[in-house]
Amino acid sequence: MNSIGEKVRDLRSERRMTLKQVSEKTGLSISFISQVETNKCSVTLESLMKISEALNVKPSYFFPKEANTSYKKSVVISKQPNVEENESAIDFAYKDLSGKFSDQRFTPTLITLEPRKEGVTPMSHSGQEFIYILEGTLTIIMNDDLIDLKPGESIHMESTIPHNWMNLTDSIIKFLYVSAN
Repeated sequence: MNSIGEKVRDLRSERRMTLKQVSEKTGLSISFISQVETNKCSVTLESLMKISEALNVKPSYFFPKEANTSYKKSVVISKQPNVEENESAIDFAYKDLSGKFSDQRFTPTLITLEPRKEGVTPMSHSGQEFIYILEGTLTIIMNDDLIDLKPGESIHMESTIPHNWMNLTDSIIKFLYVSAN
């Protein structure tokens, strides 16, 4: 099984992109991207989202898929969602809950975010996002506003608005994250 870094490197090569081109599209340094590709540093979900946008794939591309039980072509029932702990990043766990559709229009993900105090940079990208809080208090940054979401609360937003999310608490946060292009 290839690591996230190996998948980034392979996809970048397949797309015939240089480290410099990916750096320019993501705002991440060339040395950082190189270290990710060679598994010399961890990658946050924020950075992985920027890289996936630059390489024109969904973040779930970098995580392995497990077989789901399928009934009919248009229905997928997942009895045990793909549980993939991201070993290269210590501040989040990413669980892909999606089925295997050739023309997938949205990606549902269960995210567990560890306590983290440092700030994050708002970013924009194509599509829409939906977040539903299961546990903890998630802080959403939208432009210059901070929005706290508690269990049972949700937000649906255009991803073109500069935004990001972070855990400013001392507890883990679990939330359903659905992205659509």
